[in-house]
Amino acid sequence: MKAQCLPFSQIPHSTRLFLDYLSYTASVRDFYPRSPIFSEWVKDESQSVVYDAARRAKVSEILERQNRAWGVSPKTLANIDRLRRGALAAVTGQQVGLFGGPLFSIFKALTAVKLAEQATQAGVDCVPVFWLATEDHDLAEVNHVALVSEQGVPEPFAAESHAFESAVTDAPVGTVKFGPEIERLIERAAALLGDSEVTKWLRQAYRPGETLGSAFALLFAQLFADWGVILLDPADKDFHDLAKPLFRAAIERASELDEGLLARGKALEAAGYHQQVKVTSATTLLFEVKNGARTVVRRRNNGSNGGEYAVGEERISHRELLDRIEKAPESFNPNVLLRPVVQDYLLPTLVYTGGAAEVAYFAQVAVVYEKLLGRVTPILPRYSATLVEAKPERILTRYQLSLPDLFHGPEKVREAIAARSLPSDLQTRFSEAYASVEQSMTALRESIGRLDSTLVDTAQSSQESMAHQINRLQARVSRAEGLRNEVITRHADTLNHALFPHKALQEREVAGVSFVARYGPELLANLYHTIHPDCHDHQLITL
Repeated sequence: MKAQCLPFSQIPHSTRLFLDYLSYTASVRDFYPRSPIFSEWVKDESQSVVYDAARRAKVSEILERQNRAWGVSPKTLANIDRLRRGALAAVTGQQVGLFGGPLFSIFKALTAVKLAEQATQAGVDCVPVFWLATEDHDLAEVNHVALVSEQGVPEPFAAESHAFESAVTDAPVGTVKFGPEIERLIERAAALLGDSEVTKWLRQAYRPGETLGSAFALLFAQLFADWGVILLDPADKDFHDLAKPLFRAAIERASELDEGLLARGKALEAAGYHQQVKVTSATTLLFEVKNGARTVVRRRNNGSNGGEYAVGEERISHRELLDRIEKAPESFNPNVLLRPVVQDYLLPTLVYTGGAAEVAYFAQVAVVYEKLLGRVTPILPRYSATLVEAKPERILTRYQLSLPDLFHGPEKVREAIAARSLPSDLQTRFSEAYASVEQSMTALRESIGRLDSTLVDTAQSSQESMAHQINRLQARVSRAEGLRNEVITRHADTLNHALFPHKALQEREVAGVSFVARYGPELLANLYHTIHPDCHDHQLITL
């Protein structure tokens, strides 16, 4: 396995906020209290984690109950015991996608393991925790994934609404159970993945009666048995009972929280960044689950505290809302700005690791952390990689291409391959044309400069225009060659499907189980050794 680095500045759609955070420029330091270099602050940060002993005991008890039900390994149970006895947590989390979700879900878990190990080696006992986002309500985001087909093309799999026993619109996905239809999807997945340990684990996890959350947990319990990853389902009623003080604070301090979030939004925009979540004077940080659906709780009366609230179409007083939280906290869920704070109230979190979008969210979430917890949990970027298998690697080498060449789109990839496939004499002629223009115009610019220096820039523009016209001609010839040559189209399609499917990074489009099934669980160990917490480039991993 070989690893190469690709800076995120070369990755499409990388936001300025994320890039500035990676370099930790002065403009982001008001939004992120810690740099992305874990080794610089791990020991100092551990002194800032304040965690109630009674809460630690209760959380450890819930985690042991949950993880035993999922059949986790002795190492995971040992890590829960370490947590009970005082260890801190390196936390990550993800929506509970079908068949374990995209490849980056596996990357997140491995990053949490690596951070926990590095902290422990630095003298801070730390265990990895994976937060299962079972309270998310967008079923369409998690009911599908792609597995690599026999032809190397990502084949979409989707558990449509009829695959579930119940699928109430906006229901938390942790409440939605699979029906018999899931068995058909599993059989097709098994046909692609072959006879492997992963196929066995998928059959055991994705069965009628399981939810997206429980199936995900059953699968990850097997994938990360050797790593001791602790799984946490926040939908558990006992966790909601523990989180009740934060749910109450979200209402009692709603005005203060909104003012802080609005001010942070303005500060982000003034620094040249954009807000991830738009906040208004009517915003609260809670949902209430009503009739099985997650329903937004909004403030009325110009957003004043103590006034009236709207839960969907229902009107309710401040006191009545607090009474509901007190009596049935399991009916309330945090929104995206409160969820990380609830997470780090329930856990003694030393560090959270997430993707670029989560890093951006934390610039806003920091305000809620400060007001409700008095400490902002540091965030670190997760491991990010593209896995290059043998066939795509041969094609890249043959045509002297790299991953960034694919970022320009499928048509440009075909043109690039076609250009490198032109007859050698034609390639030579184009090279000679470029060189001739360069040589002639350089000499001409020198002569013109001696006559009238103000015309040098015009001569330079003329040279660039000539080179552009030659380049256009070469592109047209390459397109003609691409249309004529079936091999070129096939090779271009192979690269696009394997490494940049649907114009997105592979890690976001292809299920991790595709690769673990093909290369075995030892792939996880090999990937783990390529993770360096203080290196934040995208990795190209040649398998």
